[in-house]
Amino acid sequence: MANEQKETLQLVTFQLGEEKYGIDIMDVKEIQRSLEIRAIPNAPLYIEGIANLRGTIIPIINLHQRFHLNHADLSEEELLLKGTIIININNMLLGVIIDKISMVMTVQVKSIQPPPQMISGIGSEYIQGVVNEKGEYLIILDISRLFNPIELQRISSISE
Repeated sequence: MANEQKETLQLVTFQLGEEKYGIDIMDVKEIQRSLEIRAIPNAPLYIEGIANLRGTIIPIINLHQRFHLNHADLSEEELLLKGTIIININNMLLGVIIDKISMVMTVQVKSIQPPPQMISGIGSEYIQGVVNEKGEYLIILDISRLFNPIELQRISSISE
């Protein structure tokens, strides 16, 4: 049997700062509108704290801090779409704070272009590709590369 390449990719899309991002739906456990986040003393700046998700303690990451991004300028209605995406990286659950959840969308794998060298502060090493969707660019994040193994170890130890 030949190696079958997926022709489409399902993405959970969201806004972070002024850009739209997408991550593979297979890496997303769930989306939470509001979580009670408790700060952790002496944690790295990009770790907002921890949250209790139905008995599981998960670290909450602030990508604005991690990549030095401004928050999106949102209307009151759009602020209701703020939240946290719970993702699975190497069998570890993390919460990622986002400015605005958008939708789940399907893109053609062949329409994904390689990332430009620098996009609004997030280096190309964290980006799987870029899709031009209805005249707007959607940046597809490679969540497995957002944190190096040492950072993941540090984040993991916070939730224990």
